[in-house]
Amino acid sequence: MAKPVTPLVAADTIIELIDRPGRPFVLIERAFEPLGWAIPGGFVDVGETMEAAATREAAEETGLSVRLTALLGLYSDPSRDSRNHTVTAVYVAEATGLPIAADDAKECGVFTFETMPKILAFDHNKVLADYHDFVTSGRVTPLR
Repeated sequence: MAKPVTPLVAADTIIELIDRPGRPFVLIERAFEPLGWAIPGGFVDVGETMEAAATREAAEETGLSVRLTALLGLYSDPSRDSRNHTVTAVYVAEATGLPIAADDAKECGVFTFETMPKILAFDHNKVLADYHDFVTSGRVTPLR
């Protein structure tokens, strides 16, 4: 039987800074195409769990050690990443400290819903809208 051709798999983490008032969240400014601000994340390595990838990517891009608290949802629209069909699991996590840009992050920023950048990479506007709903209502992402 031929090996199936499947989408790439990624894990992203919305990092809430629990040592700051209002629990602001961390976004990275991407150093490589597609440019823009994004939720920290990246591709899952072979042999790695989704949760391990989310934790690793968060640390690589922000320098923060995170504790995953929830799975917000899965995002699989084939057009969400202009480079490839990529499916991502988006987690919510807690961390303390100062995020520092590293790996493929050019910059780290700490934001609230009122201060977040207008232009976000990928489908992260939709993801952060779902996160806002999660924070205000406790509901995870609806099935679409």
